[in-house]
Amino acid sequence: MTNDRLDATKDKVAGKAKEVEGRVTGDKTRETQGKAQGLMGKAKDKLADAKDMAEEAVDKAKAKMSE
Repeated sequence: MTNDRLDATKDKVAGKAKEVEGRVTGDKTRETQGKAQGLMGKAKDKLADAKDMAEEAVDKAKAKMSE
């Protein structure tokens, strides 16, 4: 797991915790902060996916050029 994926997972987990905390305590601001942090984690996860795919494409192109 890369640092990008760890950071994304951290944001998703922390966001969910804040969201639940806000829901339990009735704090709509905290709940919204948690949802936003969770969405940021999901976005970071998608970015890491795109980065991985780009690296794979570059590696394949390099392999074809060296044939």
